[in-house]
Amino acid sequence: MKKFWIIVLIIISGSFLFFRDDILNFYYSFSLNLPEIGKGIENVTQEIEKQISTPPPLRAVREDPQSFLTKAGVIQWTNTQREKYGLPPLKESLELDASAEIKAQDMFLNQYFAHNSPSGEGVGNLAGEVGYEFIAIGENLAMGNFKDDETLVQSWMDSPGHRANILNEKYTEIGVAVMKDEYEGRITWIAVQHFGFPLSACSKPDEALKSEIDKNQSQIYELEVVLGNLKNEIQVIRPRQRTIYSQKIDQYNNLVSQYNSLVVETETLINKYNIQVKVFNECAGGGK
Repeated sequence: MKKFWIIVLIIISGSFLFFRDDILNFYYSFSLNLPEIGKGIENVTQEIEKQISTPPPLRAVREDPQSFLTKAGVIQWTNTQREKYGLPPLKESLELDASAEIKAQDMFLNQYFAHNSPSGEGVGNLAGEVGYEFIAIGENLAMGNFKDDETLVQSWMDSPGHRANILNEKYTEIGVAVMKDEYEGRITWIAVQHFGFPLSACSKPDEALKSEIDKNQSQIYELEVVLGNLKNEIQVIRPRQRTIYSQKIDQYNNLVSQYNSLVVETETLINKYNIQVKVFNECAGGGK
């Protein structure tokens, strides 16, 4: 019986020596319990949707030979109409005055009467030319020898699209240009109203915070690649390379710790940023 067990031990020992690499490979693969890396961060940027309102241009139905228009009068009668409907007055904007004047001059110069110029520029482009950053902008156009400022504004009020611009609750600023010149062979007036809700009216999300989030996201992605490659290296290490195996495991675990900490930090930054975005969107979307 004793001999039997000796023989059994010899067989087991021999088998272990013969299958040593396979046994250790199985053991290491079974014992490889690498920590999971955290979930990646999704993109958080949200674009500001700019609103532009441009009702069809208005032509005078009745002409008055004594027609005379003024910028101050058009602004005054516009605010009179807003007051009538319980709306706050619009503040005159020098930038919008400038964009409206550019529009009036361009229509006479290039002999067109439309919101888009022959080269395709609209009120949004004009606002950019004068440095006016906006969330919402509108343009009313009129051509003809209207009797006076009150008659002009009333004509706009009688047109649903132009009326909507004048009574838009969102707009807080206005710019006006009135100009008399030759159009298609006759002398006539062109009037331009530019309404605006400036970007400065709402607190923009912190750009520095967004940059930090973008930087962290880039580092997270790079770490994901490194960790994936390192894990593949660990899984193919031979049993006799136990020292290298242990070093790789330690390296992997340290990187996973860095990765997960960075993910937690970035998620905190994103939550902070998203709160700012929500506040901005509520401001930008109010009073449509």
